[in-house]
Amino acid sequence: MQTEHVHRLGDAAAMDDVESESVELVVTSPPYPMISLWDDLFSTRDPAVGEALDEGDADAAFERMHAQLDAVWDEVVRVLAPGGVVCVNVGDATRSIGGEFRQFPNHARVLSALRERGLRPLPDILWRKPTNRLTKFMGSGTLPPNAYVTLEHEYVLVFRKGGLRQFEAGDDRRYESAFFWEERNEWFSDLWTLTGTDQTLAAPSDRRERSAAFPLELPLRLVRMYSVYGDTVLDPFAGTGTTTVAAMLSVRNSVGYELDATVLDAFERRIDELPSESRQRVRERVTRHESFVEEAETETAYSAANYEFPVVTKQERRLKLYVVDGVARVGGCDGTKPNRRYVVEHRPFTDGN
Repeated sequence: MQTEHVHRLGDAAAMDDVESESVELVVTSPPYPMISLWDDLFSTRDPAVGEALDEGDADAAFERMHAQLDAVWDEVVRVLAPGGVVCVNVGDATRSIGGEFRQFPNHARVLSALRERGLRPLPDILWRKPTNRLTKFMGSGTLPPNAYVTLEHEYVLVFRKGGLRQFEAGDDRRYESAFFWEERNEWFSDLWTLTGTDQTLAAPSDRRERSAAFPLELPLRLVRMYSVYGDTVLDPFAGTGTTTVAAMLSVRNSVGYELDATVLDAFERRIDELPSESRQRVRERVTRHESFVEEAETETAYSAANYEFPVVTKQERRLKLYVVDGVARVGGCDGTKPNRRYVVEHRPFTDGN
């Protein structure tokens, strides 16, 4: 099986190269408004943002930052196929503006924006990222009433375009893309505890200190939960390509947009070890399932058609796992937009892999 992946250096507010209703899943984490790390980005694109911040007009800055994201959401809704799903990882911001400390509800603003564009909210996920920093408690320390809690969670907002996605009865791609029963029970909880990671660029001086950068496990879960083999996954804020890696490992096609060529360059180093990482991840996934079967009290009444292990439900019987066999970069530039294209070869995983 073969999948294709494209990184475009460009603005996701104008995704002219992506056809309408051609994307089955969106997994992304935008720059968070009112996080100081992103002030320059928002201000460069709209000088009124910087002026509002300088004047201490927090509400105006917040809205103008989100207006830039709104232009991307317009495109996301256009390219999303009927029944397609959007997953947005976003955190709220805390900040002092004009001498006043307050919280800025980014998740609520994004939720409102996508609802206004016709997407239907589904139950969301709280991604809890606990910290043991001694300085995490803010405000007046142990004296009431002016202390305030520390934000240790972000949101994964989930939306669907229209009604349920339709498949033909017994569709091979859907059944081969099944996940294990125990994975379903873990993934479809509304509270995830995954450790966030920094994104490291070409040199130490280029380090992007962004604690909100999500770990690979987060988009991996979402891609497996809300798409099937051969679907196309879009990330309009691609960064170093974590969603793309998840799509490659999960046998999905992908498209990513990014404004910063530096972080696109960092992606190249992430794919060198992808075949070996893929084999290891699939072996670990199978090993976890086999351990679950041995230890679980739940009856495993069915046999997997492609493997020697049993499964819990009838829906898992035709599950088929794949590993990455190779990654090739193809092409260079496409017109005036530098595109980086990759072709990934996948082969079925066997018990002897």
